[in-house]
Amino acid sequence: MPTTVLIGAQWGDEGKGKVTDHLSETADVVVRYQGGNNAGHTIVVGDERFALTLIPSGVLYPQVTPVIGNGCVIDPSVLVKEMAELDSRGIDPSRLRISGNAHLIMPYHRKLDAVMERFLGQQQIGTTKRGIGPAYMDKYSRHGIRVQDLFDPKIFRQKLEIALKDKNKILTKVYNSLPIDPEPIAEEYLGYADKLRDHVTDTSLLLFEAHQAGKQIIFEGAQGTLLDIDHGTYPFVTSSNPTAGGATTGSGIGPKAIDRVIGVAKAYITRVGTGPFPTELHDETGARMVELGGEFGTVTGRRRRCGWLDLVALRYATRVNGLTELALTKLDILSSFDTLKVAVAYDSLGERFDEFPRQQRILYNCNPVYEELPGWNTDISGVRLYDDLPGEARQYIEYVEKAIGIPVTTIGVGPARDATVERTA
Repeated sequence: MPTTVLIGAQWGDEGKGKVTDHLSETADVVVRYQGGNNAGHTIVVGDERFALTLIPSGVLYPQVTPVIGNGCVIDPSVLVKEMAELDSRGIDPSRLRISGNAHLIMPYHRKLDAVMERFLGQQQIGTTKRGIGPAYMDKYSRHGIRVQDLFDPKIFRQKLEIALKDKNKILTKVYNSLPIDPEPIAEEYLGYADKLRDHVTDTSLLLFEAHQAGKQIIFEGAQGTLLDIDHGTYPFVTSSNPTAGGATTGSGIGPKAIDRVIGVAKAYITRVGTGPFPTELHDETGARMVELGGEFGTVTGRRRRCGWLDLVALRYATRVNGLTELALTKLDILSSFDTLKVAVAYDSLGERFDEFPRQQRILYNCNPVYEELPGWNTDISGVRLYDDLPGEARQYIEYVEKAIGIPVTTIGVGPARDATVERTA
């Protein structure tokens, strides 16, 4: 049984939750390996809509063990609330397993996130202000508080007091904010210990044993390749590694265990927040994509910026992740357009770029070089077999896979759980 990494191949919001849910039907373990509650996965099951921000999508299947790995940062208030909501809707959260080495998002992280972003003014990064960046900053400066610290009140209080000595100086002297009292935080967070105790384990060992036993494991990335802290459009990125390499460091399983790396991309492209976006549409076409695609963030509700599919960026994502196949989602949204465009290269200051430029100056001045393909003007939401898709839709899919050099094996034709077309590579 294969071990699969599922990667966002754009700027996030590609529909990874639905693809993970589709693959989880035959999975044993589904792992979230990076990020926090700054990213969400939306899954539609019948008339029900599940919006998950921390717990892996596989929790919706009773045979799956959902795992939150060490590479994640966890806001325990959000996690406990999410578990309770699932339980109230008949989904058993008791199977959830959490790495004791995952770091905690603290109240001062959320406050710092908000004031730091505000002070940036027009240079704002566009964070969700949920404390993710400051939590990762503490992790890498070795001042972080981890999940396992909840079970040792003395250590927790010591770490909290040390952290607040530093954070209160920054809040009061740099950002002119009020200091934070450690005692209410200690009481709140130590209260989560009993609620989380049965879920915390050595998840690296759990995954090793599952792999040795031949179980099917899916690694579910949050955000997308172009938001990766190292490989994305820095500084307008997230604070972790959503790319394939993050799956190993964020879970404690070795790279030799991975068999498949599936990229997920919309049939067009979207972005939330600020930062460069070469194919962004500021016209009626972009507005129609927002309306037809319901392009508003799962976590923040922010309107997504929309544009035509960017094959330059998609080739880049294929390369840096070592993608073996692609899942193309929301193809049905393009059914309303007579003519479709895809960016095959960029023009920046008179120079053509066929590969994704790594210099910020170039990327900010990129204009897309488009090729056009015919639309199909036919509702495809009921199609379940590849050969039943309109010829123009198949032409679009085959054009994409030729351009990026890997097969398109899964096609999303609607939001419903079963609105998926499978295709043999």
